[in-house]
Amino acid sequence: MSLKQYLQFKLSQKLSPQQIQLMKLIQLPTQAFEQRLKQELEENPALDTGKDEPSDDNFDEFDNSVDDYNDNDSIEADDINIDEYLSDDEIPDYRTQANNYSSDDEEKSVPYAAGTSFTQHLINQLNTFRLSEQEEEIAYFLVGSVDESGYIRRSLSDITDDLAFTQNVFTSVEEVEKVLKVVHQLDPAGVGARNLQECLSIQLSRKEQNPDVELASQIIDKAFEQFTKKHYKKLMQKFSIDEEQLKDAIEEIERLNPKPGGSYAGNNKIVEHIVPDFAIKIVDGELELTLNGRNAPELHVSREYSNMLKGYKDTKEKSKAQKDAVLFIKQKLDAAKWFIEAVRQRQQTLFVTMSAIMHYQKEYFLTGDERKLRPMILKDIADEIEMDVSTISRVANSKYVDTPYGTKLIKEFFSESMTNDQGEEVSTREIKKILETVIEEENKKKPLTDEALSKILKEKGYPIARRTVAKYREQLDIPVARLRKEL
Repeated sequence: MSLKQYLQFKLSQKLSPQQIQLMKLIQLPTQAFEQRLKQELEENPALDTGKDEPSDDNFDEFDNSVDDYNDNDSIEADDINIDEYLSDDEIPDYRTQANNYSSDDEEKSVPYAAGTSFTQHLINQLNTFRLSEQEEEIAYFLVGSVDESGYIRRSLSDITDDLAFTQNVFTSVEEVEKVLKVVHQLDPAGVGARNLQECLSIQLSRKEQNPDVELASQIIDKAFEQFTKKHYKKLMQKFSIDEEQLKDAIEEIERLNPKPGGSYAGNNKIVEHIVPDFAIKIVDGELELTLNGRNAPELHVSREYSNMLKGYKDTKEKSKAQKDAVLFIKQKLDAAKWFIEAVRQRQQTLFVTMSAIMHYQKEYFLTGDERKLRPMILKDIADEIEMDVSTISRVANSKYVDTPYGTKLIKEFFSESMTNDQGEEVSTREIKKILETVIEEENKKKPLTDEALSKILKEKGYPIARRTVAKYREQLDIPVARLRKEL
């Protein structure tokens, strides 16, 4: 086999660093975008803002490929046209821009209260019990195995093995189970249970006993499967009770908490606060769209860096150190200009895309009726504003809009279509809304099956199969007819 050399022409498309940067900025929601701005302001001293920002070290990590395009070895300081980086305007552009974001609101921050964790709350209670040294270690380990819902999901044999290997505590399953009963006495009631049945049983045992509570305990302990499957007739026969007695016992069970860990008031979880990226208002019967002012920061190129270039230009004798400094300054100025342009394009792309969505779903935004939502896919908006589908996806995926009917995730306005009996295309969201309404109004003693729901929808002009009804019902997180049955 011989080796040969030959020439080959190849045409390929590659995204420029500027395009990659723009795509990343478009994808960010408002709060993440603010953090990205602060990060860029720290990393690039040539970029400046209209007001001093408080420093914050807790930034999200973003891949910044702005400077990757620079190749200092191929650029000479004498080749740089310094006049391109200098401006005769005494008033920078950012001073002439309007910003609809109030400076008073900008300084607001959400304080988070420091409290006791759920695990520490349980440990504090354990300290009130008299336990031997080994029992105390087992109890601490069991409390550490409790998840956020308040359950211990692992088997006692696995916990026994872990105690031996990790804590050097050699014990038996029987002793661990004995200590677990101590954990079951902690608050909130039901904590440390291994399954839902045990959780409900613990809560019932700690309630004030009466005939209804006693019957509820028997149902949970002896007929849990029939109860979960709502076989009410079998329950009445098993315990020789009438419908009214069973109803009272079920009401006692329904008052219990299936997730006791979630009831802990001091769990100091950080709540995610949604900042809408857009706002839609109805003014004189017309829709008015505004972009959140946080998406329009006052950015400009630092005058100090421009003055450095001006000083280099005026200097007659230029040293090597000065030339190296000019190359660095050029790199940072180019990165700053690119970033400012990317922010401007981001604003424009977001506004144009949301404006197209707003006009496409005009009837919904004017009325708030989800049945007025038109079938809409990403390609519909992409074709209308002549942008790529991936760009529309980036805008819609993690952005929120403040409407007169609440704050909505933009991607919720997109839905597939189907044809009704009149040949018109309707949104699947409209069908789901009607399906939800029909199920809400059904007789809970005799819930409608998927087949019956399919017939009702056909009568309303939506010819869909039983399997499709089942799919929509599952998407709405609505159980089957048997599990919707009530006494």
